[in-house]
Amino acid sequence: RVVTAIVPAAIGANGTKTGLVVDRQGYGGVEWVVSYGSVTTTGTVVTVVAFEGDVTGTLTSIADTALLGTEALASLPAATPRTAGTTKEVVKRLGYVGNKRYVRLNVVQTGVTSVGVVGAAAVLLNPSVRPTANP
Repeated sequence: RVVTAIVPAAIGANGTKTGLVVDRQGYGGVEWVVSYGSVTTTGTVVTVVAFEGDVTGTLTSIADTALLGTEALASLPAATPRTAGTTKEVVKRLGYVGNKRYVRLNVVQTGVTSVGVVGAAAVLLNPSVRPTANP
């Protein structure tokens, strides 16, 4: 199942885009797929921060042991020059295998200009109930 995690939007200078809370009840994991648009400013950094919790109102940062990959690898570093496919116009991913019901992904932009468009989808994995083949 795929759900929107971050509605595609531009992030302003030194801004944060708070993602949507994803309810993973009935699923064994989540993989976020983060899409970065055309970033031209070389000093701009976009950092991905993942959260988890048993209730939606009290989410905390996810420990590295509950992640597949790292937040740093899913983020967009400063780069001179920017290169399509690695430091701009690129898709990155981050997995979650923890046991909390609710998760959320935020992106935080540090820099003097906006980043262009950033969006993310959450792919819910390993459903506890799945379709069966016809007899």
